[in-house]
Formats: sequence, C-alpha cells, structure tokens
Amino acid sequence: MNKILASSMIIIVLSIFYACNPDENPAVFDNTPYKIEYNGLPTPDLPSDNVITVEGVTLGRMLFYEKMLSKNSIQSCATCHVQIDGFSDKNQFSEGVEKKLGGRQAMPVFNMAWHQNGFFWDGRAASLREQSLKPIQDPLEMNETLPNMIAKLQASNQYKDQFIRAFSNGQINEKNVSLALEQFMFTIISNNSKYDRVQAGKEQFSASEERGKNLFFTEFDPSGKVKGAECFHCHSGPNFTNDDYFNNGLDSDLEMKDDGRMKVTKNSLDKAKFLTPSLRNIALTGPYMHDGRFKTIEEVINHYNQNVKKSSTVDILMQYNLQAGGLGLSSADVADLKAFLLTLSDETLKSNPAFSDPN
Repeated sequence: MNKILASSMIIIVLSIFYACNPDENPAVFDNTPYKIEYNGLPTPDLPSDNVITVEGVTLGRMLFYEKMLSKNSIQSCATCHVQIDGFSDKNQFSEGVEKKLGGRQAMPVFNMAWHQNGFFWDGRAASLREQSLKPIQDPLEMNETLPNMIAKLQASNQYKDQFIRAFSNGQINEKNVSLALEQFMFTIISNNSKYDRVQAGKEQFSASEERGKNLFFTEFDPSGKVKGAECFHCHSGPNFTNDDYFNNGLDSDLEMKDDGRMKVTKNSLDKAKFLTPSLRNIALTGPYMHDGRFKTIEEVINHYNQNVKKSSTVDILMQYNLQAGGLGLSSADVADLKAFLLTLSDETLKSNPAFSDPN
C-alpha cells in the first residue's frame, strides 16, 4: 500500500514538474502586442497586416541572427548588419558566403518603420518584408534558395515551436519568415542620441554643436552674408532623411559606374540617383555613400562644400555646391558641422539587449 502511495506521489511530482517546464509545454499561438517606446519620434504608419507581437519579434530576432538562412549556414543578416556598428558594415563592400564582394555599401538597419519609399539604395524592394528575403537569395550575399532555407528551418523543433507561437497558421514558409524579420527590424529603433536628449530638454549643445546645428539647418546665401550648409533639404525630419532618391554629384556622366535608381524605374532621369540615408548614428555607420567611397565625416562634408560634380542628372539642390568656391565653408565651419552630426549618434543602440543575438 505504501509502495502504491509512493509511486502515486512520484507521478504527481513529475506531472507538476513537466507542467511547469515551458520547454515541455506544447507551443501555442500568442498574439500579445509588442510594446514600442517611440520617445520623441512620431508614431509610424506600420502595415496593418503584420501586427507586431512579442512572439513575432522573438522569431524575427532569432532569424536575423540565424546562419541557416545562408548557403552552408555560415552567415546571417547580422554578419553584414552589426549591432555595435549601428547595424551596418564597417567594410566598404560586404563579403558574401562565396567570398564575393557586393557592389554597394550595406545600408544600416534601424528606424526602418519610418521608411515609406522603398528599401535598398535603389528602392528595388517596396516593403521591408520584401527586402528581408533578397539578401538570402543574392549570389553575392547569402546565396541560398528559399526552398532550402525553409527545409532547414522545418527540421528544427525550436523553429517549429516558435512559428506556432508567432503565427496563427504556424507554418514555416517564405511569407512568415519575411513577416517575422519585418517585425523585428521595425523594433530596432534609435532615439536616444544627444540630439534627442537636447530636444527633450535634458541636455544642451556645446557652442560648437550649436553652431554646427545652425549651419545644418540654414540655406546657403549666395551673397555671403549668412553661412549655411543646406543639409536639411535632403536630411530632414526626425529621422534626418527625406526618404527620396537623388544624384548628389559624386560623379560626372563619364565617371558613373552605377545606374542607381534607373535600374528599377528604367527612366534615364533616375541615373545615379540613390536613396538619401538617415544621418542618425553617422558616427557608427561609415564608410559613407552608396559605394562607401568616403571613410570620414570630414570627407563627406568637403564633398558637398567644394567637390560636387556636374552631370546630366545631378539634383537642382546642388546648384550652389557646383558654383566656383562651392558653399565656402571654412575649416572651423566643417569642424562645427561635424560636431553637430556626432550628436545624432545613439550609443545605446550598440548594446541594447533587445536587439542582440539571442543565442
């Protein structure tokens, strides 16, 4: 009788243990909303067909760092979008799984929720979910087929459970992979730079930073009475980009090697036009321009100051930059402008555990 009682107690204890062990519980769909703190940034217009949930973001974060998404499982999205570098690549061109180099500098991944006019330098992806699958298939990048990627994920019990938790249909397919990656990337938000803290009244700019800010937001005066760098025309709004495509005078017609936006639109007027990048985290995301030709912020400023080149599609906003003498910024002006630009970088982005590798 005592043996029977003892056996029953063991069964009860084991039942309680397994019931309390989440790894032993069957996975169930959970649509708990993911709370995002925008803190000074406007509420973005997010897609209504991909509501951001805790489990969806968890899955997207797993996939962002998952090397199984690449051929031979040796690279992940995070290989070329490194957190400590503002989710960008310090290399001029990223190296893919076949040791081949891409033709453009990897764009940083943050504040994607406010990009509404295409993704990649040429805007060839209309949505973030569409963008998320292209590097996986690109021969110069992860060089994997979507069927192979799905097969690898389907062989993982961990991913089987997480897809069930993240999506009502629980399916491991291309669409759900893209939706999960989109959810996670929407949560990578940068809004804690010194600039943000000054805007919130928590800090003050130094004299140099304040003067640089004035240069940044002031139009060029051809009479020379007022100093202005005109940066705000293209780098406007809370994300410091107008989210549009421009030829900013990097090359003459004869020097152009990349057709840019024209590859997508097939319109010759879009030749050598590229998406205006955000200036947030500029201290973290060099080298600069679509081809990473400039290593320093000073080189970027000096380009706009006196090195803009004339071409058939150079933007009209460059009219004063093209004139003799350019903007006429002095070395002190360049230093102050750089000082302001450095206030746009968010050091907390580099170590925020919500964006880090979950493994």
